[in-house]
Amino acid sequence: MFRRVRHMIYDLIEWRSQILSGTLPQDELKELKKKVTAKIDYGNRILDLDLVVRDEDGNILDPEQTSTISLFRAHEIASKQVEERLQEEKSQKQNIDINRQAKFAATPSFALFVNLKNVVCKIGEDAEVLMSLYDPLESKFISENYLVRWSSCGLPKDIDRLHNLRAVFTDLGSKDLKREKISFVCQIVRVGRMELRDNNTRKLTSGLRRPFGVAGNSVL
Repeated sequence: MFRRVRHMIYDLIEWRSQILSGTLPQDELKELKKKVTAKIDYGNRILDLDLVVRDEDGNILDPEQTSTISLFRAHEIASKQVEERLQEEKSQKQNIDINRQAKFAATPSFALFVNLKNVVCKIGEDAEVLMSLYDPLESKFISENYLVRWSSCGLPKDIDRLHNLRAVFTDLGSKDLKREKISFVCQIVRVGRMELRDNNTRKLTSGLRRPFGVAGNSVL
C-alpha cells in the first residue's frame, strides 16, 4: 500500500509541475486536470477516505450552491468511475499473474545457488566432495554432481578457489517443482590408502577412492 501511494504521489507532483509551467495547450491542460482528479479520487478510495464530489471540469462541488439531487447523482458517477478503475487494475494484475505463471511453466528458469564455505570432517587424507540434487521418492539423482577436491590439510586442492566455491544447479524446471520432495545430497569420498592405519610400506597403497560419508537436506 505504501509503494502504491508513493507512486501516485510522484505522478501528482509531476503533473502539478506540468500544470504550473503554463506551456500546455488548453485541451491537454483539461485532460491533465481530469487525470489529476481521477488519481486523487482513486487514492482516497484505496485509503478508505471520503469521496470528493466534482463537476465535469474536476472542480469540487459546493454543497451550499448545489442541490441535493445533483450532489447525489455526481456522487454516484464518481463512485462508479472509481470502482471501474479498481476492477480494471484487479483484472490487469490477474492477467499479469497468469502470464507470469504460464511463462514459468513453459521455461525451466529455476535454479539453486550453492556456496561451499567449509568441509568440517576429520578424514586424514585427500577427499572428493560431491554435491547433487536427489529425488528420495524416485530414488534417483536429478542433477549432475558439483565436485570439489579437498586436501588432507582441510583446504581446497585448488587453493585459488578458496572462498570462491560456488555452483548453480540450473536443471530445475516446472516438472521438478512438481516433485513432492527434492533433497540436496553431499557425498564425501576418501582418496588414498586402503586402510588409514596401514604403516607397512610394502603394502602401502594410494589413490584408492573409498566412500567416507554422506549428508542430506531437504530443499523442496
